[in-house]
Amino acid sequence: MALALSEADIRTVLSMPDVIGAMETALAAFSSGQVVQPVRAVVELADAAFFGAMPGYITGCVSGHIQHPAVLGAKLVAVIADNQPRGLPTHRASILLLDPETGALAAILDGRLITEMRTAAVSAVSVRHMARPDAAVLAMLGSGVQARSHLAALSLVRTFQEVRAWSPTRAHLEAFAAESPVPVHACRTAAEAVRGADVIVLATAATTPAIENSWVGEGAHVISVGACRPTHREMDPALIARARVVVDSKAAAFVESGDIVLGIREGLFARDHVVAELGEIVAGRVPGRMSQRQVTLFKSLGLAVEDLASASLAFERARMLGRGVEIDLGG
Repeated sequence: MALALSEADIRTVLSMPDVIGAMETALAAFSSGQVVQPVRAVVELADAAFFGAMPGYITGCVSGHIQHPAVLGAKLVAVIADNQPRGLPTHRASILLLDPETGALAAILDGRLITEMRTAAVSAVSVRHMARPDAAVLAMLGSGVQARSHLAALSLVRTFQEVRAWSPTRAHLEAFAAESPVPVHACRTAAEAVRGADVIVLATAATTPAIENSWVGEGAHVISVGACRPTHREMDPALIARARVVVDSKAAAFVESGDIVLGIREGLFARDHVVAELGEIVAGRVPGRMSQRQVTLFKSLGLAVEDLASASLAFERARMLGRGVEIDLGG
């Protein structure tokens, strides 16, 4: 029998603080060689649509005095930009968990909320380890699902005195500000939001740069969670060349991130400009920043290990709480 968990089930059993902790453990395991995971396989469907398969195996690891069990599974995700005018999520995903010993199907989970939460949780990990301790001004470019989840997650690791946001769609921006549990200043331009900010989140659907290097002040921490295709850019190349760059996976960044791939191809920087994976910083092997004035940058692409660690946590909690529906597929 396999357990099927809906988005409502997952919302009941997962909390953002727990996911942030799980992401720290998962990222450290990934960068320590305790995860077997290929770069995401992608099938292009159209200019703004693709299907990705993200399998992975967490071999089991020890964090502190806790032994984490092995996890085997995959996320299947479809990104369809045209879903937005249809009133549907642009990202649709399902996560499968398998018994690592037998290969039997253990669980099927709706992956939309897990993707939303783990993406923001990983960004929060980057803020915890790379942003200045006194970071007080948060700027958000974007006003959708990821903007909402990032505001919730980042507020758990830093106390922001001011939150600014900008979106190309004014109605979406105003709705985001109105629904926010904390005051949000809706800016007229992206530059207005970014100038003077200590933490800057790019959660856009942009395929060309949405931020300019000159807007970013000394000591800022920039997080980019958009532009996950090798031909897309979300950031001014000069900003990347200027910053201390950290990624979730070097193997993925050198294949999938247009901000990295195109910059290298154009000779703006070399591969070693990417100084580390976030898991190396979490593990204490590489410092997150070298000075208070340094601009740090985290490029997030999203990894199978993040989805599987989150799904495994949801699965274990659901079994304890009696959530979900058991299904029999035979065999």
